[in-house]
Order: sequence, then C-alpha cells, then structure tokens
Amino acid sequence: MTALRPERDSSSYGGEAAYGGADAFEGADTRAFGGAGGFETTVAGFADPLTDPLPGQAQGRAQAHGQGQAPGQAQGRGHARPQGQTQAHGYGPDGLALQWSSGQPPAPQHTRSAPSAPRTPSSYEEAVAALPLDDETVALRLADLPVTREGSAAGTAGTPAPGGRAARRKAARRRGRHGGAQEPQEPQESAQGAAEAPRSRMEARRAARARKPSAGVLVSRMIGEVFITTGVLMLLFVTYQLWWSNVRAHQQAGSAAHHLQQDWADGKRNPGTFSPGQGFAILHIPKLDVVAPIAEGISKTQVLDRGMVGHYGEGDLKTAMPDAKTGNFALAGHRNTHGEPFRYINRLQPGDEIVVETQDDYYVYKMSSILPVTSPSNTSVLDPVPKGSGFTAPGRYITLTTCTPEFTSKYRMIVWGKMVEDRPRSKGKPDALVG
Repeated sequence: MTALRPERDSSSYGGEAAYGGADAFEGADTRAFGGAGGFETTVAGFADPLTDPLPGQAQGRAQAHGQGQAPGQAQGRGHARPQGQTQAHGYGPDGLALQWSSGQPPAPQHTRSAPSAPRTPSSYEEAVAALPLDDETVALRLADLPVTREGSAAGTAGTPAPGGRAARRKAARRRGRHGGAQEPQEPQESAQGAAEAPRSRMEARRAARARKPSAGVLVSRMIGEVFITTGVLMLLFVTYQLWWSNVRAHQQAGSAAHHLQQDWADGKRNPGTFSPGQGFAILHIPKLDVVAPIAEGISKTQVLDRGMVGHYGEGDLKTAMPDAKTGNFALAGHRNTHGEPFRYINRLQPGDEIVVETQDDYYVYKMSSILPVTSPSNTSVLDPVPKGSGFTAPGRYITLTTCTPEFTSKYRMIVWGKMVEDRPRSKGKPDALVG
C-alpha cells in the first residue's frame, strides 16, 4: 500500500505571492497577452502557420511584453511596435509576407507614419526580398525544371519561353501545367532529336564503315548476279533452240516447198544437177506427218537449220539421185530443233511408205530395216549396197540418217528403204498420199 503523501505547498513555488497576490494572478493573463481576449486572439493566430511572426517581430513583441506596455498600445495585434512607427502589413516592402490575425482590420499600406529608427533586416527577410517577382501572380508555383542536354527538361522546352503572359501560357500548354502530361508528339520529337544529335568524327566513321558492305558481301552479290544472268541466258537459249528455232524452220521449209511446187507448175524447173542449197524434191512420210523440201547438200546453215532435208551429193559422200536406175539415195536431217523433220523416224516399221516427190515423178519406198546406233564416221551405210541394211544386190534404195540420242549428236541412227513404185505425176498421186 502506497503511503500517503502530504500536499505540496504552493508557497515553495511562490504561490500567489509570486504573481503579486490573488488579484495579480487572476490578471496575469490579461497583462501578458495584451488585455482581455488577447490570449484567445493570440492562440487563434498561431493556428495558421502562415501567420507566424518573423523572428524580428516575435522579438519585438517579447520586448514589448517584458517592458509591461499597456494592452491598448498593441492595437489589438497582441504585440507592440516602436514608438512613432506605423503598423507593418507584411514582412517587407515587397508585400510577400502575411499579416498577423487580429480582431481589427489592418490599416492601409499607404498610411503615412512618423520616421522610425532604422532596423537591420534579418537573413530570412533578405532572402524573401531577393526572390524574383512574378508578373502574372504572386501565388505559389513550381520552379523551372532543369534543362537537359537535348534541350528539354522533363518534357519541357530547354529555356523559358521569352515574352510575356501569352508566351508562358503557350509553353505551359506544350509541356502541361504544373509538370503535367506532355503532348503525344513530344516523346517522338525528343527521340528524333536524340537520333539526329551530332556525333563525333570517330562515331561517324564507324557508322559509315557499318553501312558499307564488306568484301565478302560484295563477292557474294557478284556471284549471285553472275548465276542469275547465266540462268536467264540459258533459259533464253533453251527457249530459242526448242521452240523458236522450230517455228522459224517450219516457216522457211513451208515457204521453200510452196515456191518449189509453184515453179514446177510454171515449168521453170527441170531434173538435172542442182546447186548447193537449191531445192529439187519434197519428202513425204505419211505415218509421221512429215512434209519437208529436199535440197542439194548437207550444209547446216544453208539446208539443215532451215528445216529442210539435205541430199548427200558432194565429194566422197555423193550418192545417187532418185531417178537413177540403181543406187542409194541418201538424206540427212535434224532430229531435234530447227524443224526436226527426222524426230520420230525410230517409230517407222518395215512396210511404212516413204515418198519422194519431184517435178515429173513420185518415187515410193517401203521401209525395210533400221540401225539404231552407229558411229558418225561409218560412211559405209551410204554405199550403193549399204552395209548392215540387209540388201545383198544392187537396187534402188533410200537411206535416212539423223543424230541419236535425242538432243545430242554423239551417234547416228540409220533407216533404209527400198523403192517399190516409180509413178509419173501424170498418173496422179500414189495411194500413200491420197489417203
């Protein structure tokens, strides 16, 4: 159990005597805060931090209270001012400081007052006086943001917009007032500005070398271009050989056959000796639907490439004409390209007709044998009695020669036939051409 303690004697602290008696203690609050109601007024003033007195004014008020000035001399402000000095309505002449709250309205700033003793301003007053004035408003505002290297600060322009109120409003709309959101185009403009920022000479050289293709890339491009060009040329060549050469040869052969038949009808041609490249007969192979003019010689450019069939009639390879009583009438023709009249002679069977038309007669042969492959130098197939044909005695024979395999000229294919009919033109066409 806690022991009882005697009551403290207030006299040790002075008691009422410390304040001058009971009456003095009751009126202490009114004397300390400037009369009746001063304490409430002072507490209400301290409730707002903006009404706190500056250090100099607080010191002046404390001195006034210490000197025991009468409440009426404070003029309802709760503090005293030097004698003969008018009431101040701010912290300084710039009007930025706030006034003390009181029950009485403040006096106008233009009230004249008696000259007062000069007072040394405090450091805070000097700092407030050094602040720049805003032409638009004295309200609080954000400080200007720092300028970045690219010329923009946190999405704003690099330097404050020159000019007056209109320029500042335009700048505020561009960057957003009070540091707000930027316009959508600002990030793009900033990125573009950063991309176009000037670079050093070393960086420019490195960028140029990076853009320049290497030697390997150039070589690969050249090789690719060569391959592409070669492929295009080969495609054009194949198209010419397999298609266009046939078209031209068929046109030339058809024209030669037409002119030859027209000359026969006009009586301008007679059997006899013909010059190289001169047409003198027409070859018909009904089974293969072949109609090709026969010209003298086996020249590639003058005869064979023009879609015609050439007669071995020169030099050591000279053979008989179809009107000879005995002999071997030998012909040569392309198997592929340039009209390819002998393309399918390998399909002939023994007994198939081969007809040679001249100005006066139709000579009808029947296929008898074939030699699929032989050497290009085997000229014995052109003899009056050709070797390998199966013929054993002189007669009137026909020999067709061409290249094999197809699209090559490595070997030769030989087809033989034996004459079965010599029909004058006056008797009309043979049965092989009528059907």
